[in-house]
Amino acid sequence: MRDPAPWDEISVPVTDFNVRQAPGSGAVPCFWGRNASGDCLFIVELQGDHAALFRKSVVAVKGIAVDLRAGDPGTQHLVLTLGRQVDRDLFEGLCQTLASAIEHTTDSPGALAVSLAHIGRWKAFLSGRRQHLSVEEVRGLFAEISFLLELIDREASATVAVEAWLGPERSHQDFIFGNTAVEIKSLSGTERSSVRISSEDQLESLNDALFLRIYRLSTLADAAGSSSLNDIVTTVQARLGEADAIEAFERKLVAHGYAPLPDYDSPRFVVSDVRSYRVGNGFPRLMRSQLPAGIASVAYDIRLESIAPHECDGAAIFGND
Repeated sequence: MRDPAPWDEISVPVTDFNVRQAPGSGAVPCFWGRNASGDCLFIVELQGDHAALFRKSVVAVKGIAVDLRAGDPGTQHLVLTLGRQVDRDLFEGLCQTLASAIEHTTDSPGALAVSLAHIGRWKAFLSGRRQHLSVEEVRGLFAEISFLLELIDREASATVAVEAWLGPERSHQDFIFGNTAVEIKSLSGTERSSVRISSEDQLESLNDALFLRIYRLSTLADAAGSSSLNDIVTTVQARLGEADAIEAFERKLVAHGYAPLPDYDSPRFVVSDVRSYRVGNGFPRLMRSQLPAGIASVAYDIRLESIAPHECDGAAIFGND
């Protein structure tokens, strides 16, 4: 039997709306609600005036009304209203994942930034532009976010760490910070010992230092410490205390084609090995500046055994030789 929806036990009011607070609400409370028309609502209670950010960042989503309304003195309500009851299951999924994301925010500006970016992700998903990440894309995104977590720990500002993540923006390298560029690759636990370089630009950089970081991810659903893609996204959201960092992270997830779908609750990964390599003289690579005339683009595999002499301590990436 299907579990009851959050709206099933909320009566339809004569005027205004009836609400029930969402379990687990943190610093910024969220509510399930019904209005006088019987529509399903999701409401985020915000302290202060956020009209300027709302007007700047709100997006239109077919079938869902997104409004910012005045509440009690000093408060505003972000209200999501479902237009068609036939889409209630999908709307519930959107709101459940939004409530989970907001739970980790510490203030109203951060909660609104997360909400609007989250709605943007769902718009991209519902438009059919990008309905599902492939197994390889899930693994690759997991590896990039694994490195992002390490960078967040090392950077003084979470916003600076997130802005260094350029993979979703189709940069030649996945991360650039200071004068260092880092290309991230992932391998499955049983995959052959080689990595695919997808262009002649990935291992060529104008930065002083270029590194290749390879994550081997084992699929061990019951192992202690295993995480899904949804889990690691939630982990990052919980670590970002700055509204600008939260907004930037959500924006980059949108660009990557990610929406917090139940499909991404599996597989569950364990990082079984991490290797770092300094890319420089003698490193086997093809570069745009050295391609023969007439060659437009290339993709190739590098055997890990061939780059073993270039392996370095992972701390070297952060300037700690």
